[in-house]
Amino acid sequence: MSDSSLTIDNILAPELTLCRVAASSKKRVLEFIAEYIHQQDESLNDTDIFNNLVSRERLGSTGIGDGIAIPHCRLDGLDRVIGVLMTLAEPVDFDSIDNQPVDIVFALIVPKEATSEHLELLSQLAEKFNESSFCEKLRQCQDTDSLHKTMISNQN
Repeated sequence: MSDSSLTIDNILAPELTLCRVAASSKKRVLEFIAEYIHQQDESLNDTDIFNNLVSRERLGSTGIGDGIAIPHCRLDGLDRVIGVLMTLAEPVDFDSIDNQPVDIVFALIVPKEATSEHLELLSQLAEKFNESSFCEKLRQCQDTDSLHKTMISNQN
């Protein structure tokens, strides 16, 4: 299987799609992502994931504007790309470039050596989230099932 076939729909599992999560801060959002990935795959250490996400945020916020954040990091020993999609019950401050609070979060955890895949997925995500009608659909989802379907349905 070639790495170029990585798309959002084949890295985002329904069980890593979370609707209307209650999180009070950016730190809590990142903790939640790390804990959730660990619950799905106990071989992955939630503290490592959290620390890597925080280190990446220190380089500059992954809040890309319009209420969207794409926190991402690389992880040693990971053999696949993991995506986590969350909508938040209440927007949180994410130090975004436009200073708007964030209520849609798509986290991307990639293997240490996956550079081109990483960039390709980030650009696919940015393109999708650039469409305000699509973001509006995500925000209207009331449950994880509809959120997952909406995220993967309009592949370009």
